[in-house]
Amino acid sequence: MPRVIVTRPAAQAASWRDRLAARGIDAVAVPLIEIGAAPDSGALRAAWAGLPARQLAVFVSANAVLQFFAARPAQAAWPMTLLAAAPGPGTAEALRAEGIASASIVEPAVAAPQLDSEALWERLSAHEWRGARVLIVRGDGGRDWLAERLAEAGAEVETVAAYTRLVPRPSAETRRRIDAAFADPAGHVWLFSNSEAIANLELVAGPARAGGSRAIATHPRIAARARQAGFTTVREVAPGFDAVVDCIQSMQP
Repeated sequence: MPRVIVTRPAAQAASWRDRLAARGIDAVAVPLIEIGAAPDSGALRAAWAGLPARQLAVFVSANAVLQFFAARPAQAAWPMTLLAAAPGPGTAEALRAEGIASASIVEPAVAAPQLDSEALWERLSAHEWRGARVLIVRGDGGRDWLAERLAEAGAEVETVAAYTRLVPRPSAETRRRIDAAFADPAGHVWLFSNSEAIANLELVAGPARAGGSRAIATHPRIAARARQAGFTTVREVAPGFDAVVDCIQSMQP
């Protein structure tokens, strides 16, 4: 099997590297998105204060959960009646780790072909949102598609940025791993779970270096961005860990 380059933010990249290693897969962490502080800590405190008046809080990623709860003011509690929505299992697991009951978490169906805002809306659309107050917790920027659907359904939607996404400053070891992967494309495969990681790779390593390289992408939009960056072979796979492992194990160096 090829060596897998895990490009998630540092905390998630290290976790995936260790889980892959436990399955006998050679993997290294090359974080291509850096998670920075929230642009407005006051807005986060205000968001916590307003939770009791809301019916739904949507977290766009595990990092949104981690950073939002890290900013929880002393004595602040999650309202028992507040639903939390997650676009995928990693985000849902992060919510459970923060003490949110599974019964309060809305997430895509297990059989959903993709784990994204569209799949989450399939579950949320079964609820009545007219007059509801909804908070979307995300990084700085991002897609507005789900916010638009909720607003069309009559909800009052607000967003708060719990973190910023930055281009990382790679260490000498990280640069060595990137160079080694591009020098030996047959012996490596890049694992992308975010299109921004591909854009950051081009900034860090330089454009037009991916020719001959292989990538695994956890969403069609990410796969399209990898092809745009010049990756020769791009495999699309569901974002679940087992599906990714199966895909890696099917690939030969």
